[in-house]
Amino acid sequence: MILQALKEYYDRKPDLPRAGFEMKEIPYVLVLNADGIPVNLTDTYEGMGKERQAKKFLVPQSVKRTVDISANLLWDNPEYALGIVCKGKPARVANQHLAFRKRLDDLKLPHDPALLAVQKFLANPEKSTLLEAFGDRLEEMRKTGAYLSFRIVGQIGLILEQPAIREAITKTLSTRRESICMVTGERDETEQVHAAIKGVWGAQKSGANIVSFNLDAFRSFNKKQGANAPVGKTAAFSYTTALNHLLDKTSKQRIQVGDASTVFWSQKADPMEELMPSFFNEPPKDDPDRNVRAVEALFKAVRTGAYSSDDSNTRFYTLGLAPNASRISIRFWIVDTIAGMAEKICRHFEDTKVVHGPRDKDTLSLFRLLVSTAALGEAKNIAPNLGGDMMRSVLEGLPYPQTLLQAAVRRARIEREMTYPRAAIIKACLNRAFRFNNPTHKEELKVSLDTANPNIGYRLGRLFAALEKIQSEAVPGINATIRDRFYGAASSTPVTVFGNLMRLKNHHLSKLENVGRRIYFDKLLGEIVSEIVDFPAHLCMADQGRFAIGYYHQMQDFYSKKNHNPEKED
Repeated sequence: MILQALKEYYDRKPDLPRAGFEMKEIPYVLVLNADGIPVNLTDTYEGMGKERQAKKFLVPQSVKRTVDISANLLWDNPEYALGIVCKGKPARVANQHLAFRKRLDDLKLPHDPALLAVQKFLANPEKSTLLEAFGDRLEEMRKTGAYLSFRIVGQIGLILEQPAIREAITKTLSTRRESICMVTGERDETEQVHAAIKGVWGAQKSGANIVSFNLDAFRSFNKKQGANAPVGKTAAFSYTTALNHLLDKTSKQRIQVGDASTVFWSQKADPMEELMPSFFNEPPKDDPDRNVRAVEALFKAVRTGAYSSDDSNTRFYTLGLAPNASRISIRFWIVDTIAGMAEKICRHFEDTKVVHGPRDKDTLSLFRLLVSTAALGEAKNIAPNLGGDMMRSVLEGLPYPQTLLQAAVRRARIEREMTYPRAAIIKACLNRAFRFNNPTHKEELKVSLDTANPNIGYRLGRLFAALEKIQSEAVPGINATIRDRFYGAASSTPVTVFGNLMRLKNHHLSKLENVGRRIYFDKLLGEIVSEIVDFPAHLCMADQGRFAIGYYHQMQDFYSKKNHNPEKED
């Protein structure tokens, strides 16, 4: 199903390279005259710093390299294309260069002037001496091993872009029809080794495979390589080209969720394809409100029924990929309609909606949510598989993984701090689990403070926040608050700390000079403890989450603007 969907996407994208070609960054171009004498070595880099990137060209498809010598056609690294030793042994480099020259001879274009110029240059025994004139640029190319190609003075574009060369390359493609392709159901020559998939975060830079058979354990009936699952050359080229396009670093249809490189596409062209990253990615620095606008537009579309007609049957695909040695593992594969996907995304943002400070964004990216569960707030410390599991929950409308709730609660307990992203995670996890267990109920935890919530964990969280607030007003500038000392124990084993804290609050209340504030806190504490019969010995994980939300809600309420608060008056 995955390969078929990718081939469908390729077939409807006329701008993608056709069979036998691919888009490739070519950092260097060697300019030759008609006699094969090099006149310049130019680079194609654009931008500065991290934005520096080489220009992409449509080139003959790259070969699949292992330990054997295989040369690309009219483009390659300096060892293959020029015979210059970079990292390899001189004898091997010499054989690599011969393989490169042989591929040019195999085109059988003896009268093409551009190809003749390249062949003259490559046959010149003094070419290394001629190249030394390009000094620093040649040395940089040798150090980086960057790809290069050729251009003739006075011609537009690379030699490999000339019509005659393109036509010759196309003619070399096989036309045998030896077996039934598992993807298309049509006869085609089986692709023995599929092209590498690049752009998966954490995988090998040279690429890895979704379909491969390189060990006896993966083979059946003495079949070799691709014959174990025959995919035609046309289909193999189509799906690998489409997936590499979606995974490209410039793609607008991919996001990184933890260790899962995630791409999106639909059965037919639809704006949702490029909108998806705006829902989940971090917004760019030059447009920090992009995500908020995208989510607002999505909610509006769902509520007005914009996704209820043609989109009700248009399939939408989500593919999550993760590295696995020399292969790529499928972390998740989700198929839904555009309308169904839109509704599930809206539900995610509804579930994570929680009261927050005036400077915080109304919506949080998946990255911001996940990193709030990681030690030191660093992406590298996000638990393995957590990102992929969370994305699956969002797009399939399933309960969030229990590990997500545990990670958020544990991080709050360790750091003794309840942040906006952690509150959003915990509220979403608890509400979605509650809704799945009680289909007739909408939610358990509200967006902001719920004084009617009787849950013991929620009440204790509110109580702890009130006690901390009393202490902060009674002893301004205190170095270590009760949160710094007792949050972990209060949220997990309340009976061990709340007795002492309740006695301590009498001392703090007596220090308040403002009588109105003492009366206000007395009333608040009475309202909170009215539903508490006794302090429990232990809170389960869900109640620890409710404790965190109760604490967060109460603290947000303390610091939110009130129209009129008579308790603050003398």
